[in-house]
Amino acid sequence: MTYKQRLSLFIIIDSAIVLAAIFFSHLLVRGTIDTSPFFYLVSATAILLSHHLFSFKFKLYKKAWEYASIGELILIFKIASASILTAAIFHGVLLNEVFIRRLSVTWLLLVLFIGGSRFCWRIYRDLYLSRLSYSDRTLIIGAGSAGTMVARQLLKSNESDLQPVGFIDDDVKKHHLDIMGIPVFGGVGEIEEIVKQLKVTNIVIAIPSLSRKELNVIFQECIKTDAKTQILPMLEDLMTGKLSVNQFRDVQVEDLLGREPVVLNDDKISEDITNKVVLVTGAGGSIGSEICRQIAQFNPEKLVLLGHGENSIYSIEMELKESFRGSKIEFISVIAEIQDAKKMMSVMETFQPDVVYHAAAHKHVPLMERNPEEAVKNNMIGTLNVANAASWHGVKTFVMISSDKAVNPTSVMGATKRLAEMIVHHMDESSNTKFVAVRFGNVLGSRGSVIPLFKKQIEKGGPVTVTHPDMVRYFMTIPEASRLVIQAGALAHGGEIFVLDMGEPVKIVDLAKNLIKLSGYSVEEIGIEYTGTRPGEKLYEELLKDDEVGEHQVHPKIYVGKTSELYISEIEEIIGTFLSMEKEELRDRLIALANNKFANSQVMSISV
Repeated sequence: MTYKQRLSLFIIIDSAIVLAAIFFSHLLVRGTIDTSPFFYLVSATAILLSHHLFSFKFKLYKKAWEYASIGELILIFKIASASILTAAIFHGVLLNEVFIRRLSVTWLLLVLFIGGSRFCWRIYRDLYLSRLSYSDRTLIIGAGSAGTMVARQLLKSNESDLQPVGFIDDDVKKHHLDIMGIPVFGGVGEIEEIVKQLKVTNIVIAIPSLSRKELNVIFQECIKTDAKTQILPMLEDLMTGKLSVNQFRDVQVEDLLGREPVVLNDDKISEDITNKVVLVTGAGGSIGSEICRQIAQFNPEKLVLLGHGENSIYSIEMELKESFRGSKIEFISVIAEIQDAKKMMSVMETFQPDVVYHAAAHKHVPLMERNPEEAVKNNMIGTLNVANAASWHGVKTFVMISSDKAVNPTSVMGATKRLAEMIVHHMDESSNTKFVAVRFGNVLGSRGSVIPLFKKQIEKGGPVTVTHPDMVRYFMTIPEASRLVIQAGALAHGGEIFVLDMGEPVKIVDLAKNLIKLSGYSVEEIGIEYTGTRPGEKLYEELLKDDEVGEHQVHPKIYVGKTSELYISEIEEIIGTFLSMEKEELRDRLIALANNKFANSQVMSISV
């Protein structure tokens, strides 16, 4: 219905209500309808004209009555009072008498009829019309302010197919109560039973203050049902208007596996980054690009984005320029190979960075098993080139991205990352630059990680392939890993390896099952197929060996480990001769060397 059609309809309805109010008021007061036609003409003209005039003035006809409340009722009182007062003036001037009793009754009937007509429409719409569009019976987890807000929006909205039929809340004081006509049934432990009882098809988790651990507990109860589970948008998105309260998002694997956010020492980071020149290698990759996003929040003078893939570098450059359009940060893109030593020297000389974050690397385990020489070129020689250039040109801090696969490595990728750590430590001993490494586990959603692979397999109808039923991994989110890298640069004294305490490892098969359920399928529909471990893979990854962490505690969650001599000559020998070796020989030499030199390096652990 257009605005003009709606306005015409309201004018016709209100005109009929005014005439009826005048008629019935006379009937109630006099007990008869025998009255001078001139009286009706004066009363009808005065009240009709004044009612429509004041209705336009106070914008009564523009109100959305499906959202009507006390404010609209007060407005009706004002318009009715102004109309009756105008009619009283007309009576006094044209009839020489003010009929107070009849006008009072007319006022009362106007308020009753006009207000009643509007609120009857709202009740009819809420209780009948809106129900016609519902197709999904919805259970709301959380009967607090957020849950109540969700229920209210769903009841009012014509755009949503969700019909709230019940609340779940662990607060026993709310059990068996009704909120907006919707009962509160019980606690989280009763979700499965209540979903079956109410034939629920959708579950909405409406508790913004949930920690990831608490969310995981709730979700584990939800996946016991066949209902689709969604979650309320983040409070920041609601406050900024990016999303409305009824725009739910699907629960992501990151919500379940990610831990609480890493708390940064912003002041210390600002000292190292604000108004400084920062260079990031591998800036187009998953980790490198997120490091760039987080660094930009600290307002460096220049942010140099270095990578060999022109499309990915162009993409992150455009994103940063758009996101930080109002800032004075100069974003500079450099297409270069870290294996080119002269180019690295040239880049460092040109931009004179204060801090370097070295994220460029080959990190795909099976591919590096088949191409060990490429792992040496990129992970070892590339790191050496960037580190040498940084030291030569007086970079203050150099932070290298490492991996938990560098611990007791059984793969070429892990071995070359461990040997790259040794190179960085050796550089620290002979340079004024502070060289450190940051070691972390699998990153959720990064390129080549298991999550995108599982999602593609699910989209194709399965099966999801898992290498071994007992395989476990540590996980963290890309932002969390990137924050740790930035924090490492701020905490660095030189020569450390920073390792995040990543909590409990996760079984890959459990991750696959959760992802299948999150995608709206059952495990039986998609299926899980075990393919066997791949070359270089371990069933579990280690973060630290037992003898690495010392007792000296420099921070409630930071420990400094033992130190020993580094044997760099063997690394130099491999770099000088690797092209002449067979792949199998090179692989064996790399893994043996990495394991022999691992045990006694200096380690600092961050437990968050």
